[in-house]
Amino acid sequence: MIFADYSDPDLCRVGNDYYLVASSFDAVPGLPILHSKDLVNWKIIGHALPQLIPVHHFAKTQHGNGVWAPAIRYHNDSFYIYYPDPDFGIYLVKAKRPEGPWTKPLWVLKGKGLIDPCPFWDDDGQAYLIHAFAGSRAGIKSILVIHKMNRAGTQVIDKGVIVYDGHGIDPTIEGPKLYKRNGYYYIFAPAGGVPQGYQLVLRSKHIYGPYERKVVMHQGNTSINGPHQGAWITTPDGKQDWFIHFRDMGAYGRVTYLEPMKWINDWPLIGIDADKDGIGEPVETYPKPDVGKTYPVEVPQTSDEFNSRQLGLQWQWQANPQATWYYLTASGYLRLYAQPMQPHYRNYWDVPNILMQKFPAPQFEVVTKLQFHPLQKGDRAGLIIMGMNYACLAPTATDQGIQLDYITCMHADEGQKEQISHLITSADSTFYFRVSVNEHAQCRFAYSLNGKDFVDVDSVFTAVQGKWIGAKIGLFCTSNMQTNDAGYVDVDWFRVLPSKDK
Repeated sequence: MIFADYSDPDLCRVGNDYYLVASSFDAVPGLPILHSKDLVNWKIIGHALPQLIPVHHFAKTQHGNGVWAPAIRYHNDSFYIYYPDPDFGIYLVKAKRPEGPWTKPLWVLKGKGLIDPCPFWDDDGQAYLIHAFAGSRAGIKSILVIHKMNRAGTQVIDKGVIVYDGHGIDPTIEGPKLYKRNGYYYIFAPAGGVPQGYQLVLRSKHIYGPYERKVVMHQGNTSINGPHQGAWITTPDGKQDWFIHFRDMGAYGRVTYLEPMKWINDWPLIGIDADKDGIGEPVETYPKPDVGKTYPVEVPQTSDEFNSRQLGLQWQWQANPQATWYYLTASGYLRLYAQPMQPHYRNYWDVPNILMQKFPAPQFEVVTKLQFHPLQKGDRAGLIIMGMNYACLAPTATDQGIQLDYITCMHADEGQKEQISHLITSADSTFYFRVSVNEHAQCRFAYSLNGKDFVDVDSVFTAVQGKWIGAKIGLFCTSNMQTNDAGYVDVDWFRVLPSKDK
């Protein structure tokens, strides 16, 4: 559905419009919101979190922490997003319009290891909240708990009840979504872990159970691993049922899939039951949902000419940004000011002021033009592919002039040092950088001084995932020390193009 890292997707439909949210971890702004008319073509329309809280805590990189699997619902003429921070608890943000403005996060339930919340309002107006547990923080996992909330859905009002224990049969059950249909309460929940897991559905006539269990989708004979964790949705006419989920694709992250779904004896079957064992398998291709109209092809935004007064919605920082990190000039440049490398930064894994976006396709090419204006020796800027390993093309200010370096860092998350290869020393401050990514996430960097004649870097870098996320591509500007001013880089444009590889 979307070949990009929108992990743990959830969505709701309001009339003829679909709205999707996904985990964003420590990326800022957080909680991306995407819109579609047909469940196939999607556009980013905003973010529900302009900054992460606690603000000071997320002023530094927090890889793998922050916003885990959220849920979005439309209730009482408002959009509700419940999201977990595994170190602090479960929060609620609300808005009248999905583009925002969104309310500041409200702490609905405090505690460590509380993850994957989903609200539910019953027919009598009583509100409930279901969630799972992260064993790394809570000391227990593989159980699901339902709490009562006040009718406004702003506060949990009881201790909660364990409604399902997956130990022994459904390890690491998590990501629950709570629904009601034909008198049954349904819990859709993934189990078995991310790469190898499956989609489970539980049902009961009573919200607290006991719940019957059924596996409704697994990998089966397909190439689509771990198909699970997502949401059930219907078309506006109520005649079609669909399910979205993710698949773990390593460097590309958790890519989003759309599956047909049907009900058999009040149990859902997701995908296609090719071998007639009663368990669905993911489809490779399938006719689009029939929503009564055909919409033009659209994918989440990528390229940016930087001619707006705001950054494109595809961009996210590696921590809460400061006002002095960037400026969108009147002449159409993104100006990134050199931020000093702090003593505790082991490498760029720890640097917060890296502006990045997701890998958008199996293979693609990025070309960008920048003008480097260093102020002191050691100022550095560049184009980077970031994961637990990273690589970048980086002009660096030296006593001899501007030195263009190709830099790699393996096991950056473990604090390993960079390997630096000197390419050229240039009297010019204008550079064109290109990186071509093939279907194996192999990245070939190249540079040019005139925008026409590109020189390939000899080695090929293979991108790898970050912490719970796919690799990203982006821009940065740093310095070795703080003085009374800062150098900067002006980025003229950043263009994402189809790969030239056949």
